[in-house]
Amino acid sequence: MRRYRLSRQIILSMSSVAVIAALIVFVGSFLFYAIFLTYYHYPEPPGPPPTFPNARDFTLLAFFILLGLIVAIFVAIRLTRRIIAPLNSLAEGARKITAGDLTARASPNDRSVGETAQLVDDFNAMAQQLQDTAEAVVSWNAAIAHELRTPLTILRGRLNGLIDGVFEPSDELFRNLLSQVEGLTRLVEDLRVVTLSDSQRLEVHLEATDLAEEIRHAVDAMQPSLTEAGFLVDVTAGSVRMTCDGVRMRQALLALLDNARRHATPGRLTVLLRSEADNVIITVEDEGPGLPPDFAAHAFETFTRVEPSRSRKYGGSGLGLAVVRAIVEAHRGKVHYQTSSKGGSIFKIELPRDLVERGPAAVLRH
Repeated sequence: MRRYRLSRQIILSMSSVAVIAALIVFVGSFLFYAIFLTYYHYPEPPGPPPTFPNARDFTLLAFFILLGLIVAIFVAIRLTRRIIAPLNSLAEGARKITAGDLTARASPNDRSVGETAQLVDDFNAMAQQLQDTAEAVVSWNAAIAHELRTPLTILRGRLNGLIDGVFEPSDELFRNLLSQVEGLTRLVEDLRVVTLSDSQRLEVHLEATDLAEEIRHAVDAMQPSLTEAGFLVDVTAGSVRMTCDGVRMRQALLALLDNARRHATPGRLTVLLRSEADNVIITVEDEGPGLPPDFAAHAFETFTRVEPSRSRKYGGSGLGLAVVRAIVEAHRGKVHYQTSSKGGSIFKIELPRDLVERGPAAVLRH
């Protein structure tokens, strides 16, 4: 009903414009003749004097008005079809999406109508983003359920074994239980950071920080597990003081070191801190095997793994690099991946030096 109502409006509007234009020409011509013959006198030329339009002239004007009306109706019908077709497609796509079909898309049909074609493109882009978001939510739920289920299953099994007398209480058993709890704590904190970042509510508390000291603390915390995994850590960090959230930066570096421990080839691990004119640079470099080119562009996305089976074997949640990106971007910085000359991975953090401290502990929100 609305489609036909809009079609009638377009046809009536264009027809009215055509009739009004013809009437203006007709009335204007009549007034011109009247004024011209009344106030302007010709010298006496040979031949008959000028006269008002006669019946034949009025018939000719009426014919042209009718012809203009026919042309206007024809053009209006053509224009209506070109406008209504993509609008109908938009409406149909919106109804399908409302009904739950997120794969529905609109078709512009006639691309010559620029505005409606752009409207269809914007609608399809919005629909695609909505579909991607819905798929991401499903993926998130499945990934979170998997990551939580494994340590919870282990904890429940060990505790039930203690209750039933299957396991004897021992320091090793309690350390194992504590390790599972710490893993859950890290996972929950990583989820919290990534979720706050995605909703642009992640806060970092800025204060004067010795970044080199924070890096050494992170390396010292990871040193036993890195040594056990076969890594030799080489730290080059001169004294660099800047305004940042030291706790969050330590968390980001811990995530990079843990990522190297899980996925890199055992060998030398180089951590470098240097200061430039506008930025402070932190790099973590390993000796291989590096990231596949098709995966490198998505390395910092949530729950991404080079090889899911291998990552799950070594306990990776797919959140580590996403946490690094969230923390760095909250500092208005950037994080990059590149391949080293040795064929390994280089994760590079760039922090701007112009973060202004607005108090004893300023707050940035991302």
